[in-house]
Amino acid sequence: MSEVAIIGAGVAGLTCACELVDRKIDICIYEQTMRLGEGSCSWFAGGMLAPYCERDTAEHEVMLSGMVAKKWWQEHITEVTQNGSLVLALPRDRNELKRLSRLGKQCHWVDQQEIATIEPGLSDFSGPGLLFPDEAHLNPRKALQDLVHYLEMRNVSIQFNQAVTIEDLDAKVILDCRGYNSHHDLGGIRGVKGEMMILRTEDISLSRPVRLLHPRQPIYIVPRINHQYMLGATLIENNERTRFSVRSMLDLLNSAVLLSSSFGEAEIIELGVDIRPAFDDNVPRLYRKDNVIFVNGLYRHGFLLGPSLAIQAADAVVNSDSWGKLPQCA
Repeated sequence: MSEVAIIGAGVAGLTCACELVDRKIDICIYEQTMRLGEGSCSWFAGGMLAPYCERDTAEHEVMLSGMVAKKWWQEHITEVTQNGSLVLALPRDRNELKRLSRLGKQCHWVDQQEIATIEPGLSDFSGPGLLFPDEAHLNPRKALQDLVHYLEMRNVSIQFNQAVTIEDLDAKVILDCRGYNSHHDLGGIRGVKGEMMILRTEDISLSRPVRLLHPRQPIYIVPRINHQYMLGATLIENNERTRFSVRSMLDLLNSAVLLSSSFGEAEIIELGVDIRPAFDDNVPRLYRKDNVIFVNGLYRHGFLLGPSLAIQAADAVVNSDSWGKLPQCA
């Protein structure tokens, strides 16, 4: 019998696994899919470690919890890119940038000339911007693979194709990290559909995530390797996991072309759809029931807030006082 059994090998399960292994806790991991990333919203994530940018739409708690992410990822994976984040708006939406700039001192204004200097591919963009120099990003798929390698180097492997339930497991503590799939066991979880696409073009080069504040369809574009860019993402209040709508595609692509006309000639090489698990306030948290800790509600902040939740979960496993402070689920 392992000390801790983890159900789910998305970003929540893997960050918890690494944090527990770092504390010399014996663990086992069970994943219902056949391979890493299959059917996982973690596979379709943007990978932005941007706690300050998130203040635009998220609770203050998200920023505070996300501040540990960059250091945690640097200690566990091979590549975290620290070029900051760039937030842009069309001239008509300048007030949206002003509102974001008033939320803290972690950014500074950049004009069209400065934007063209730091991102030559956006030299034609006419709007103002905010640069958040201390933020970072990673490639989610490579990061998940690195976490698996980190665990394997410590003699921990994932048991794939294991659709286990809480009742199936014999462990002192169980961490339920199944996201929306836990909604039957954990009340209050809803699904928020997200659609993304990966584009390929050699006509533009970006070195950092770029967000466009837009009243109808705000977007972010995150650079990947081999001239690829992740474009995301919609937020639709339903639990549909498979259908990418025409309207969503048009809105995302139109917003991308507003940033640079070069994206109008890009090749669409992948579409992705999945649902993010969220509580009513979109803030993740831990719940306990008997010997189970539910790690859930990461919403659209999996890579940003996964490390913080993993630290809290590991604290609860090794410290009875921390365990006792976890709220109990109904």
